[in-house]
Amino acid sequence: MIEIPSKVEGVNYTMNKLEERLEPIGFTIGGNWDYDHGYFDYKIDDGTGDQYLRLPFQAVTGEVDQETAKVELGRPFILSHIQEQGVDEEGNVGALTGSFNQFKEPADKNAPTPDKFVDIGKTMVIKLEEVLL
Repeated sequence: MIEIPSKVEGVNYTMNKLEERLEPIGFTIGGNWDYDHGYFDYKIDDGTGDQYLRLPFQAVTGEVDQETAKVELGRPFILSHIQEQGVDEEGNVGALTGSFNQFKEPADKNAPTPDKFVDIGKTMVIKLEEVLL
């Protein structure tokens, strides 16, 4: 994980305004949230592994699944995963989720990040600041 200091840290937004501004530049929230916190992800690369620029947020008022919930942004960071190849023979059936995951867990959840992806992440943080501030 590589943190990238940003002027967006500590800024508050409603979820609907945040989504409205971040989705057009490639950020998605996907399943990366809980009722009191979450992450917007920008996929940098998925060739040799998965590199994401991740923007964390914490609920200030309401729950993050509500459009009017207010959240505070945290420090962006780059996250690198190297995936296991093939299908997970054990299946990783989740009793709590009731779902079937045929893909293996990442081989390295905090893999080293090549410099070119760090540069892309820093460029995207500048774009984040332009869009949000």
